[in-house]
Amino acid sequence: MAQYRKLGKTASQRKALLRNQVTALLNNGKIVTTEARAKEVRKIAEGMIALAVKEKDNFETVTVTAKVAVKDAQGKRVKTVVDGKKVTQFEKVEKTIKKDMPSRLHARRQMLKVLYPVTEVPTEQAGKKRNTKEVDLVAKLFDEIAPKYVSRQGGYTRMVKIGPRRGDAAMEVILELV
Repeated sequence: MAQYRKLGKTASQRKALLRNQVTALLNNGKIVTTEARAKEVRKIAEGMIALAVKEKDNFETVTVTAKVAVKDAQGKRVKTVVDGKKVTQFEKVEKTIKKDMPSRLHARRQMLKVLYPVTEVPTEQAGKKRNTKEVDLVAKLFDEIAPKYVSRQGGYTRMVKIGPRRGDAAMEVILELV
């Protein structure tokens, strides 16, 4: 007997479907799907949240100096002519960054194996590439989702049955983060 549901798909299709739904669940907070799919997505999502809760505070803050390009009022880089060539001007800036400990770095990479990259488009700029930004779901897991669940011993998701689907009468559920 299999340890997972095959969902009527080949291995690559099933993996892509589950990765997509886990990404959507963690990005949006809830998804509507069939009961069988939700049970599989729940396994993966709860494992990732448990990993994030475990490694939530496993980092150190480090101060580093970085070279940052100087920009003008329009946001373009300032260039100067040196020996007949245009050269970008840089200034040194001190930043504090989070440096992951080895176990948190491993957890981050395990999560990145499952999660797809997500781009967020502002509603007023719909259909345009400009002003789109990447959403760092792993950072969201560590910084926003994990602190909410520190006191919980599992059970991070909830399934609410909403009835059979119209076309094929498959039981549909809402899978949401508690």
